[in-house]
Amino acid sequence: MSDTQTAQKAQDFEQVLVDSDTSVASFDDQGKGFVHRVQHFLHAYPTMVPIIVLVVSVAAFGVIAGGRFFSPFNLSLIMQQVSIIGILAAAQSLVILTAGIDLSVAAIMVLMSVIMGNLAVNMGVPTVLAIVIGFAGGTAAGCLNGLMVTRLKLPPFIVTLGTWNIFFALNLWLSGAQSIRSQDIDKAAGLLKFFGTNISIGTAQLTYGALLMFVIFGVLWYLLNKTAWGRHVYAIGDDKDAAELSGIRTDRTLISVYGLAGLICAIGAWASIGRVGSISPQSFYEGNLQSITAVVIGGISLFGGRGSIAGPLIGALIVGVFQSGLRLAGVDVLWQVFAIGWLIIIAVAVDQWIRKIAS
Repeated sequence: MSDTQTAQKAQDFEQVLVDSDTSVASFDDQGKGFVHRVQHFLHAYPTMVPIIVLVVSVAAFGVIAGGRFFSPFNLSLIMQQVSIIGILAAAQSLVILTAGIDLSVAAIMVLMSVIMGNLAVNMGVPTVLAIVIGFAGGTAAGCLNGLMVTRLKLPPFIVTLGTWNIFFALNLWLSGAQSIRSQDIDKAAGLLKFFGTNISIGTAQLTYGALLMFVIFGVLWYLLNKTAWGRHVYAIGDDKDAAELSGIRTDRTLISVYGLAGLICAIGAWASIGRVGSISPQSFYEGNLQSITAVVIGGISLFGGRGSIAGPLIGALIVGVFQSGLRLAGVDVLWQVFAIGWLIIIAVAVDQWIRKIAS
């Protein structure tokens, strides 16, 4: 065989390999095309996952529970039930967007409600001043978390786990482990129950507390999407070191995030008094986990830097829809908790899947 023939055969063999690789790649692209398109869409619009879950849940429970689920009374009841957890989820979202976590949000809220109640009801301080002091105290508590995270370089999980215990102990000490009754609040400081006031819309009954939840999320949406501060929050959650190199004052931003989260918790304290009607140092003991549940189901990544602030609002509504739908279907409370647990696992798995394929 001549050298020319040998070279031609080698060239033909190489062309066969190229054609084979091209066909395999084409087959892979066709096989993965739809999955990749879905993944990239969800990566670009992470809020679509909880929206889809919410729509499917509402439709499913509408069929299972019948007309009772879609009654104005039941839908408005769901809104009232998720209002406080939604407010806590708003505070939690800010911290998680920076790749942190705050286990003390519920403890701050309850502590500020105890402070407001003691000042206004037991000590005769003007109600407005008591509320302002509560707001200042919540902001200070959040800033304390932020200072320990930034100045002492401690993990947010450890810091807020510690302050959760501190704030809970202060709750019991200041209140003497005693609740402030609804009657006493009505006599001395009725304004504390303002957010529990009902608003009639046809046969539906909303409260100012439910409307407050939407207002808080609206303000946070504006701050996170329309201001430089919001862009800095996302940048820190995505890569704190890179954010510092780009000139962002990360420590100052983190302190402001924790401080704002504390203020939101204090606002939630005022709303919680109206929701419950009394002040108990042991109320909302599951608020921390429930707020994290709403954030995770709402599509905000636990790794920080990704997700829309609207997600936790939808996540809180999903939890409310599940609890209401399962209750109307006659499912035991135990299995309601079981279902919520699976929701959390699935939400985290979807987030991991989106991050892995998108990277």
